[in-house]
Amino acid sequence: MTTHLVLLRGINVSGHNMMKMEALKTMLENIGFQNVRTYLQSGNVFVDTPEESASAVGFQIKQEIFKVFGHEVPTIVITKKDLDDCFKNSPFLKEKEVDTKKLYVAFVSIALKSENINDLKISQFKPDEASIDGNRIFIKYAVGAGKTRFDQKYIEKKLNVTATIRNWNTVTNLLNMYKEEQSI
Repeated sequence: MTTHLVLLRGINVSGHNMMKMEALKTMLENIGFQNVRTYLQSGNVFVDTPEESASAVGFQIKQEIFKVFGHEVPTIVITKKDLDDCFKNSPFLKEKEVDTKKLYVAFVSIALKSENINDLKISQFKPDEASIDGNRIFIKYAVGAGKTRFDQKYIEKKLNVTATIRNWNTVTNLLNMYKEEQSI
């Protein structure tokens, strides 16, 4: 049995793509996923399944959400290693007195190369900063996520990927949930 973390983009945000987590949980159980757990209302879902392929799990969930709720919801499936790597590889965590409230991670649908940072033209968003690490883009906002144009839509357009962004607090809590599951 493999535990996958499914990140759904753009649900329950500003009245769009509304979906109760209990209904989502029931839907996932009805199509065979086990031990379904949600975190917050913004589309963080753990599922257990014999299926090891993250892309197969994501595709199945995306299709079922459309069938049941009628929403086209971009879906990214990540592993515990992806979350562990957030802590190991974030260049911003190494800074003294970093304000973790300004740290975010964009999880993207494909592995990027470090030179893709040039495609983002991050210099036009200074003092915001970004760094690419595989299928993650570490972001440090100078003021906050709500006051920048360097957002998920911009990332998707510039890199031709699907992306979803989580704040550092959420990333930390999701990793802790993974660890709790493995200690049981």
